Amino acid sequence: MRINSSDDTLKKNYIQKYQFLISEYESIKAKSHEQYKTVAEFYTAHGTCPQTFLKYYGRYKSSNDLGSLLPGKRGPRFKTRRTPEHIEQEVLLLRSKGCNKYDINDILRSKLDCNVPSTSTIYNIFKRYGVNKKTIKMREEKRVIIKEKLGELGHIDCYHLSKDTIANDSKKYYLVCLIDACSRIAWTEVTEDIKALTVMFSTLHCLNYINMHYDIKFAEILSDNGPEFGPKESKSKDSHPFERLLIEMGITHRYIRPYRPQTNGKVERFWRTLNEDLIEGTYFESIDHFKQELLDYMVYYNQIRPHQALNGQTPLKFSESCQRIT
Repeated sequence: MRINSSDDTLKKNYIQKYQFLISEYESIKAKSHEQYKTVAEFYTAHGTCPQTFLKYYGRYKSSNDLGSLLPGKRGPRFKTRRTPEHIEQEVLLLRSKGCNKYDINDILRSKLDCNVPSTSTIYNIFKRYGVNKKTIKMREEKRVIIKEKLGELGHIDCYHLSKDTIANDSKKYYLVCLIDACSRIAWTEVTEDIKALTVMFSTLHCLNYINMHYDIKFAEILSDNGPEFGPKESKSKDSHPFERLLIEMGITHRYIRPYRPQTNGKVERFWRTLNEDLIEGTYFESIDHFKQELLDYMVYYNQIRPHQALNGQTPLKFSESCQRIT
């Protein structure tokens, strides 16, 4: 019996066919073909797909190997395009805990050496499994699992007040805010600049106030990559005022990824709330007037204002039922 598996007739025929087509094609391009004047006539006469022919032609000319005229062997295309199933399951698990596509991308980067899906791919996985819209359970799960203790993580940021906030005052003013990721308890200080030393003292005031009035001590503080919060290079950290403050107080300093302000989202959301509740459409006669109003608002924010993220509780009431960093 003939063994067909060792028969190279199909390969030989394939190579001979393409050798013939290539010689015809090149003679047309050289304008020496007796029958065809254009390559369009050549494609039509031989029933050849232009894209397929040019792919094999280019492959042959670049390698000058007859074996390149044979069709390549590959598996089904969807297997190479689709995210591996175990990574999809990891994405869905993190999604069930309330993480968004940016959170999941960051977490997978720390876990996987390669094949980390992009944020758009992660969102497509959400849509495929019908979890692209967060449920109330997901929001609650994220708060409970990721930040479950008071002082586990603090978010800090600086905010520039617009020039028309204070009447008849041309000075620039800034706000420095520190907010607890678990309870949303926050405190804000007014400064005339955001130099490293100024921000350091403002942060110290925030830390002392939150500790004295709400008994919260921070284990970690998250900031952006601004110069007022210190350099990432470990060699110069000891000489930077803000970094030195955290080192002396035993607080770990964490940075957000560049161009990712949403990682510091809790304090970014606070600025929006502060602007809507206090600053927008309000007239302040002087900087002292603004400081007094800000003081009253911070008490209101921490002790009276209900928070949707805390199921309608105030930060103070919510903190009473939370564990603390020991």
